Amino acid sequence: MAEVSDRKGVIAGGNWIVDHVKLIDKFPAEQSLANILNEYSSNGGSPYNVLVDLIKLEAPFPLAAIGLLGNDSNGEHILNDCRSRGIDVRQLQMTDADATSYTIVTTVLNTGKRTFFHHRGANSLLDDKHFDFSTSNAKLFHLGYLLLMDRLDEILPDKRTRASYVLENAKAAGLLTSVDLVSEDSNRFVTIVPPALPYVDFLFLNEIEASRLSDIDLLEFQGFEDMEEKCSPVFDCVFSMGVNEWIIIHRSEGAWAAHRNGKRLFQQNLTIPQEKVVSTNGAGDALAAGVLLGLHENLGMELCLELGVAAAATSLSHVTCSEGIRSYSDCMALFEEHHAKEKII
Repeated sequence: MAEVSDRKGVIAGGNWIVDHVKLIDKFPAEQSLANILNEYSSNGGSPYNVLVDLIKLEAPFPLAAIGLLGNDSNGEHILNDCRSRGIDVRQLQMTDADATSYTIVTTVLNTGKRTFFHHRGANSLLDDKHFDFSTSNAKLFHLGYLLLMDRLDEILPDKRTRASYVLENAKAAGLLTSVDLVSEDSNRFVTIVPPALPYVDFLFLNEIEASRLSDIDLLEFQGFEDMEEKCSPVFDCVFSMGVNEWIIIHRSEGAWAAHRNGKRLFQQNLTIPQEKVVSTNGAGDALAAGVLLGLHENLGMELCLELGVAAAATSLSHVTCSEGIRSYSDCMALFEEHHAKEKII
């Protein structure tokens, strides 16, 4: 098994989704009408978004996919798109048992707010048997989204999940691991997520997911100091569940990061003029892609967060998840232009 320092590349697995994005004039009340102003089809789901974002960022290392698609036109589209981008699809498998997962994403023109209508499809059948790390020399394995993969999320008799075994196997094969969650409105966080965390090196959460997992409210706060104060017990709580290295909490103000050794960082988001914000669709995955690129290249978390918020800022310029993402150099130039500064807490 290769040492982590000798390894190269990112494998991303989990939810493979085709997003059908509808740009609308307003979100309608029940039994009323909204107008579709424009529509697109694009990549969706954590692994698909992160890999495409890494390509747009011009990541200088190999990329590979793991997932389950339906044997249909959407599945063929995903396979062909990945192949055309140079992504290794040998573990991106197809099934006749269900259709390729898709999401109808409605984005309101004036606010960028999104609403999702999701068909779980083939992703619900993704199992630990679909993941093979035995021949990989990749450095990082990214899995997402927990809480949106029925079979991997299932609680087994030993109180673990199949996702936890996937992550344990990745670590045993020599990879660093990262995980992202979905913002589900449920109480399942405290049963499904913790079994995976002892096998997670880098955990990405938004404020909704962090609140659900820790039972500490991050949704209401009064200014940066209040958020800083509230994040600390959340970090302590989630580290107690087993995360090995970094927890990154992101929301509209910026990203808070904590290391198990006690280091705390804050990076404010870039101040993009509101008229240039088309949609927030995919911004969280863009931030994750920027951070993962920095982690792969050993840039240090301060620079990882800078790249992450810059990638997220570029994603706001388009209604789809990844079309607005720019190159690494363009992202860092945008960062410098908007004078965002990191803060050590």
